[in-house]
Amino acid sequence: MRAHLQDGPLPRYYQLKEILREKIRGGQWAAGGPIPSERELAQEYGLSRMTARQAVAELAREGLLYRLQGKGTFVGRPRITQQLMVLTGFSQDMAARGWRPGARVLEQRMEPATPAVAARLRIPAGRLVFYACRLRLADDEPLALESIHLTFPGCAGLLTADLAAGSLYALLRDRYDIQLRDAEQEIEAGLADATEARRLGVEPGAALLRMRRTTFSAAGAVIEYAESAYRGDKYTFYTRLAAPAPRGEERAP
Repeated sequence: MRAHLQDGPLPRYYQLKEILREKIRGGQWAAGGPIPSERELAQEYGLSRMTARQAVAELAREGLLYRLQGKGTFVGRPRITQQLMVLTGFSQDMAARGWRPGARVLEQRMEPATPAVAARLRIPAGRLVFYACRLRLADDEPLALESIHLTFPGCAGLLTADLAAGSLYALLRDRYDIQLRDAEQEIEAGLADATEARRLGVEPGAALLRMRRTTFSAAGAVIEYAESAYRGDKYTFYTRLAAPAPRGEERAP
């Protein structure tokens, strides 16, 4: 039986969008599950496909839905709250939430370090470093685009590593006996360019959280410089701040 929208001042796409929103919030459509196609929604609610597409597109921009090319549209998960107090990798973070971490390797090569990258890695410009670009996934949903540069003796061996499976930090530990100590991170807001938007499944100009990370080994050497673009509709970064010590007192180290 066809459902009917009300005649009135509210646009029909908006009415459909709010109906779909309630299906998501009410649990009728489970997180990660598919929703009906735009053609099916148009038939059910007596709309044009263009109107149905507009409603779905707006919910996708809000992060309540996401599209997978060739597969359809799915219900998004709640925003990820990412802590910034302990050095962990993407795979570890997703596994801790009960999600299946994954990666799609887009580039993997040795290349000369540019002056900007060399300054981050604290090496001479032009030295060969390992470079990889990966699309980071959780249950096949694209969440972040990550470019990494690594420098250590034997890093060329990573050319044959399967960076789509498992954690890079675990690989460094298990294959190269590299223990990580800490990292310096910078975060800023940004907008997705056309390439980032296509890879992350968002609209060009969508909000991103850009992160730059310099990672140190237990021996104090710089091991990694990474630049990541996280979907702004999926992530919230969290840290805890301590109040300053009272005047005239020093806080214990």
